[in-house]
Amino acid sequence: MTSRRGFLMGTAAIAAAGLPRFTRGEEAGAAPFKTVLKKALIRKRLTPDVVKTLKENGFPGVELMDKTVSEAEAREARRLAENEGLQIHSFMGGWFEFNAKDPAKRKASIEEGKKNLRLAKAYGASVVLIVAGRIGGMPMPKPHAFKTEFDPKSLMLSRAADGDFPEYVQAQNDATKYAQDAVAELAPVAAELGVTIGLENVWNNLWVTPEFAAAFIRSFRNAWVKSYLDLGNHVRYAPAEKWVETLSDQIVKMHIKDFKINRDAKNEGSFVRIGDGSIDWKRVRRAIDAVGYNGWVSIESSGWTDAEHSAIMDRFFNGTL
Repeated sequence: MTSRRGFLMGTAAIAAAGLPRFTRGEEAGAAPFKTVLKKALIRKRLTPDVVKTLKENGFPGVELMDKTVSEAEAREARRLAENEGLQIHSFMGGWFEFNAKDPAKRKASIEEGKKNLRLAKAYGASVVLIVAGRIGGMPMPKPHAFKTEFDPKSLMLSRAADGDFPEYVQAQNDATKYAQDAVAELAPVAAELGVTIGLENVWNNLWVTPEFAAAFIRSFRNAWVKSYLDLGNHVRYAPAEKWVETLSDQIVKMHIKDFKINRDAKNEGSFVRIGDGSIDWKRVRRAIDAVGYNGWVSIESSGWTDAEHSAIMDRFFNGTL
């Protein structure tokens, strides 16, 4: 439970920042959503100080990301969290080289994935976040110009956009095949441990449209392989609500951040603090409710204090952001 001191500090910070305020009555009655979302921060490790910050600012959960910890250290962190009534809901494995040209690197990356699954199990986390590879250093379409055409069975890409991008198409197809092989090897380990593999949409130039990403996730036909949807990462390709609607029941966890679209800028925009970007958060919240997602949302953003982020997430969850 958030302490009175923490609540007052958060309220003062929100007022100082000029954020819209609401009463508990407004918070409770803002929108009649059927789905229930739970908020979490992302931290490297769990320490007593981190626990204190989480509790003071109203976060019941945390996503951890230090891959150097031992399984014994992860179990100790789990005990600390459970003793304080907190949930380590996810472990961020991060980037993997499933599509590396060197077979030894691919094998090492798969073994690293297995290690991450065991760490997630030790933490008591239900999901490990995995980025299945990356490509770059070649001509490719601008984000707004992607028009992917692919075989629904093989997932082989035939066209990326108007124009000719053969090197990109080949790199994407190689990445799909190698990632499918890698995840297929990890999936039985995930099932044995009871930890879901959450494949994240991130700036890796792969599976960049909602339809393609959803087809990739569904191709595994495995309950232990799902989508870890970042609501801000791919706004430059399609609106965040489109990603929610298309990935739908494949979503296992969510990240939240904001992005300001500027088609004339490098990368067609930039990440900004939540509320200053191009995402229609009310529409996104309705989409989440429509697909029936209940669960954790980890905030991955800067520009606000923890107390302010907590209040922002409350507003998002209630449909008032």
